[in-house]
Formats: sequence, structure tokens, C-alpha cells
Amino acid sequence: MLTHQAHRATGVVGQRWLWCAGWLVAATWAATFPLVSSLGPHRTWGTVAAVGYLGAAVTVLLPSRRDARVGSATLALAGAVVLPLLLLVHAGAAQSEVGVIERSASLLLHGVSPYLEDPRTVNEVTPYLPGMALLGLPRAVLGTQGPLARLAGDPRVWCAAVLLAGLWTAHRLLRAAAPARGRRRDAVPPGTALAALVASPVVALPLAVSGVDLPLTGLLCLALALAAVGRPTATGLVLAAACTLKWTSWPAVAVAVALLAATAGRRAAARCFALVLLGTAVLVLPAALLAPGPMVNQVLAFPLGRGGLRTEAASPLPGKLLADLGAAGWGVAVALLLLGGLTVAVSLVRRPPRDLVAAADRLALGLGTAFLLAPAGRFGYLALPAVLAIWARVMPEPRPAAAHPLPLPGRAAEAATRTSQSSQSSQSSQEGCVR
Repeated sequence: MLTHQAHRATGVVGQRWLWCAGWLVAATWAATFPLVSSLGPHRTWGTVAAVGYLGAAVTVLLPSRRDARVGSATLALAGAVVLPLLLLVHAGAAQSEVGVIERSASLLLHGVSPYLEDPRTVNEVTPYLPGMALLGLPRAVLGTQGPLARLAGDPRVWCAAVLLAGLWTAHRLLRAAAPARGRRRDAVPPGTALAALVASPVVALPLAVSGVDLPLTGLLCLALALAAVGRPTATGLVLAAACTLKWTSWPAVAVAVALLAATAGRRAAARCFALVLLGTAVLVLPAALLAPGPMVNQVLAFPLGRGGLRTEAASPLPGKLLADLGAAGWGVAVALLLLGGLTVAVSLVRRPPRDLVAAADRLALGLGTAFLLAPAGRFGYLALPAVLAIWARVMPEPRPAAAHPLPLPGRAAEAATRTSQSSQSSQSSQEGCVR
């Protein structure tokens, strides 16, 4: 008994030191922004967040009757998310993407397309689908007069709200669907791990300075959670909402449909896919009909480096380096991009994901490949696949959906059959010995 308690205490202490090291790494990373970044919002975030992460590192080592990891995650959230966001909103400081959302919402509110007909600068380009403009409507309605209006109307607040609502709902859904079984007392509760993920630099920085990728992240996590517990209708509706924000959500449709087909049956997968198509068409077609040319040019051609304007924010990733070589290099980058997408699609058919982690990994792999090979990709885009892979591993694993699962393909089916026969033979042998 004493040995067990000593082992458990050692595990808790070890986890505390591990969390301390993680917060120190985050503090070091944040502290580099005031030194190397030329962007004011990034420097402000780095200065404030570094202090918050240092406080979290100290807090997790303090003796406490309660779980110190909860306190450290709370302090990191306050120092790296809440305080920098409030300071930046009050100062009116943000990345240019926030202004793009506000402008597109203002255009939409006046009954026209959210896309400018003839953008002259990169900041006048709207590389998002029409659904993103909805997150800017509070600003268009409330204006900027007064601190409350500035806060309630800022698109970053609504982007963060969609992210947190998606993550919280997915957590509740997966926890309810998880099998009831004992958990080690030194294990990190999923809620605490989720709070630490949101407080980490990979989420906290974009949440404070721009926020445009966060609603997509929250909706994709929720869609995968719904698919993992076998709810095709809700999965289709959430995916339709995600597909109206950015085209980078489209690969998630294939992954979620494959997961549903493998665990809940083809009819469930088909229902989900039909709802995605219908919902996306209803929300996107009006804007597409109002301004088809500007929408195609800004949403599709611009990210591929073929719009009338080229962004200077692209990072030196493989696709960007190839595109800089000229037309031939751009063609190679696009060919590799298509080949990567085709490879992931084939893997979904031959070996479809059958649980949440496998689905999140497959989506993260597909998106990561797309961002690396895109002719105008950014390092910041890689935050989405990183969050997906980490999030799935800190969530409770639900029971497999049990409708009409697809048969395992080829060798996997033979292996499963041999395993089942071996298990039955062993069980019979054991029963014979008992008799």
C-alpha cells in the first residue's frame, strides 16, 4: 500500500515538473516576439504572455491540496489569452485579417457581395468564404464607440467564442460517450488538458492577434467528435458551417464521411455528405452568384499564388520555394499538392479511420501536406493540424458507434479473423481445463 502511494506521489511530482518545463518553453517562445517581430500585436502578446507562462510555471510547483495543474492552466489562460486580447482590443491593434472580416461584413450588411470587385492591395482581398463575414456583423452593427462596443464587436471575440463553444461541446459529448472506467488519479483530466491546449502559444497567439483560423478549428473538432459517436445529421450540419468559412475545411468532409462509413454504416455517411452539400450550397451560392469572378479570384486563385495580387506574408515552405522558381516550379508545387491530396483520399478508402484519434491524425496529415505544398502557405497555418492531433489525444475516447460498420479491407479482415479464431480456441482450451 505504501509502495503504491509512493509511486503515485512520484508520478504526480514528475508530471508537475513536466508541466513546469512546458510552460517555461512557452514563456521562452513568447519572449522572442518582442525581440524579433516587426508586428506590434505580436510584440504586445509576447510581452504579456511570457509573464503569464512564467507565473504558470511557478504555480504548478507550489504545494497545494488541489491539483496544481488546474491553477497553472488557469493562470496561463489569463496571462496568454484573456489579458493580451483585452489590451489589443482596447488599443484597436490587430492583424490585417480582422479588418478584412469587418469590411466583408459591412459589405454584406449593405446587401452586396462581401468581395470587392477590384481590390488594389493585398489588404483589400478577402480570401475567405462568405460565412466568415458573419463573424464581423457585430462590428458592423455596434460600431467602435465606447469600450463595450469595441469589445463586443471585435471579430476576434466571436472567433474565440466559436472555438471555445466547439471544443467545450465536443468535450461534453465525448465524455458522455466514453465508457465508464477507472482513471488513474495522477492522470490529467481532459478539461485541464483542454485548457492548457487553449493557453498554449499555438492557440493563444492567433486568438489574441487575429483569430481567423479558430472558428474553423472549433467546428472541425466538434464535427470529428460527432462523427466518432455516430451522429451523422449533426456532423453534416457542423461541417456545412465549417465549409462556409474557409476552403481548408473541405478535406474534413472526406475524413468525417469515411469515419461514419466505417463505424456507423454507408447510409449514415451518405446522409452526412448530403447535408454538407445542401448546407454549404445554401450559404455560399448567394454570394457566389452576386460576384462569381471576385470570389473565385480571391478565395481560390489568391491562396494558390495566381490572383492579381501576391501576399508578402507567405512563409518559406516547400510550396512557396517551388512557386518562386517560376511557372514550372508553381506547376510542380500544385502537382505535388494534388498528389498529396490523392494519396490521403486513397488511404481513406483503403484504410478508413475507425476512431477519433485516427480520424484527427488523417485530417491533420492531409491539411499539413496541403499547407506545406501550397504556393502561398504560412507557418501559422500549421497550427490547425497540430491542434487537431493534440486535441484528439487529450479527449476521452468514445465507445465505437455500432450501426452497420464497413468490413475491414483485405489483409486487415484476414488478420481480424485469425485473431478471433485464436481467441475462441484459447477460450475453449481454458474452459476445458476448468472442467
